[in-house]
Amino acid sequence: MTIYNIVEILWVVSAVGLTVLVLLHSPKGDGIGAIGGQAQLFSSTKSAETTLNRVTWALTVLFLGLTVVLSANWLPR
Repeated sequence: MTIYNIVEILWVVSAVGLTVLVLLHSPKGDGIGAIGGQAQLFSSTKSAETTLNRVTWALTVLFLGLTVVLSANWLPR
């Protein structure tokens, strides 16, 4: 397995994770997370929303960075 394959796998995982996290967001703070009791994992709704936002932004940066690296062919195959 080459470094290119590992980066591709990370890219796919970040894409799936980003999709799930975006679906968890809700304008009212409930979202799909209310189904599985996600809101109960945190001490408050504000804490849950803040954590969700930070993780979503981190995955967004990771996904976009890996997209640039893969599309520019900076890694050997």
